[in-house]
Amino acid sequence: MRSSRRPLSWSAGSGTTPDRRLLLASLVLNWVLGPALMFALAWALLPDLPEYRTGLIIVGLARCIAMVLVCNDLACGDREAAAVLVALNSISQVIAFGALGWFYLEVLPGRLGLSQAALAVSAWDIAGYTLVFLGIPLAAGYASRKLGERRRGRDWYERRFLPKIGPIALYGLLFTIVILFALQGHTIGQRPWDVARIALPLLAYFALMWDGSFLAGQAIGLPYDRTATLAFTAAGNNFELAIAVAVGVFGVTSGQALAGVVGPLVEVPVLVALVYVSLWGRRLFKEPAHAR
Repeated sequence: MRSSRRPLSWSAGSGTTPDRRLLLASLVLNWVLGPALMFALAWALLPDLPEYRTGLIIVGLARCIAMVLVCNDLACGDREAAAVLVALNSISQVIAFGALGWFYLEVLPGRLGLSQAALAVSAWDIAGYTLVFLGIPLAAGYASRKLGERRRGRDWYERRFLPKIGPIALYGLLFTIVILFALQGHTIGQRPWDVARIALPLLAYFALMWDGSFLAGQAIGLPYDRTATLAFTAAGNNFELAIAVAVGVFGVTSGQALAGVVGPLVEVPVLVALVYVSLWGRRLFKEPAHAR
């Protein structure tokens, strides 16, 4: 059964005031706690593997913008709220990813007295690859919608144009994943222990972020559907962006790229399992009588 849908501009209580709790909680979890948690886990569990550690830190900075929509829907989360949070993450990444990469890869390790031998990376390089990978598609999508609707109408744009151009992104993603796995397949097969060590902080990250976000949503009074949305959008990561940045800055066969490739191997089954945990946790909420 799916819960009732409320526009994101309405709060759960008043019905007319903006629900700033969800937006503020999402921003804090995604852009303050998430990167800090991955930084801490990477240094705690991979102190002797600087390349993998750097790759995981980059993963922690890449907030999820797509796959969580599927998990959120399976968990009966708020579909409209998820779309807004994903859009917010997309815009925030274009603006903040480079600066956060510079902070977590160069500034913070130095302030904490940690080794910086493998962390000499330019914030401008990270920002440039982020702009190419996210900024250009966002601008192209916005421009195509504005021009398409203006010249041919919304019905033509959504019913004819989008179905034709939509699969291109999926084909590109699948092509990239196949190439990366082909290039990293030998390393994955020859270094299973390294892969296991990369997976360990990822498992801890997903568990802590999802559980913490779910409890936070309940604590601030969000209903179940928005709590589930908050948890999944905070726990997921944009591995496509992380891999693109790692490949662009460090090379396609680098340890940083391997850490990004291992990421989705861990994230996908974990998030699917968390769908069942979320549905079980739904009993902790008092749903309105009209929920379906």
